Amino acid sequence: MSRNEFCPRYSLTCAINSPTVDIIIPSPLDGERARERGVSREKGKGMSDSHTVTRVVQADITTLAVDAIVNAANTSLLGGGGVDGAIHRAAGPALLKECRLLAGCKTGEAKITKGYNLPAKFVIHTVGPVWQGGGKGESEHLASCYSNSLALAEKNGVTSIAFPSISTGIYGYPIERAATIAVNTVNAYLKQGSSLKEIIFCCFSEEDCQVYKKVLNEFE
Repeated sequence: MSRNEFCPRYSLTCAINSPTVDIIIPSPLDGERARERGVSREKGKGMSDSHTVTRVVQADITTLAVDAIVNAANTSLLGGGGVDGAIHRAAGPALLKECRLLAGCKTGEAKITKGYNLPAKFVIHTVGPVWQGGGKGESEHLASCYSNSLALAEKNGVTSIAFPSISTGIYGYPIERAATIAVNTVNAYLKQGSSLKEIIFCCFSEEDCQVYKKVLNEFE
């Protein structure tokens, strides 16, 4: 599928010396459906379109003031290293208490909790695949992490959400492949129509941030 087929109309802005890249992606919601779901409309070129801003930022995901942040969790949902541990520490012990009630989570699936001490109202926990060379269904599982998280977010009234780079830490997923799956899956989801207004790919390192910027720029 060509880039034009995948994302037929968008605008791209990239500020000089800024870690942020924004892509505004039209959603094909019709006017009536948009009003029902509370989606604002923006008119242009003879038609109305709902728009979702997709951006890349370099930041600590626990500091983002969005409706929901996504946790790259393990199957126990009881905390761990990396972003998982950081989210649990920032949210406080009440998060672990709620997670204990969820009976874990399978790879590719997602579950939601409150955000507690975080700026975010919710935490969506998803379990990414461990990289095993690419022949064990890793790409399908990783794509499911993003699509299931987005669907769960919308079900709970979330309009802004931030993702970490799922599976690229200790799970060893190659960052370039993971970023491509993340961006492709999010864009495919949005093309079906969405009430989401902002989606953030939050990278902790400058190196990862540049990879995500490059992938987004490929839609130019």
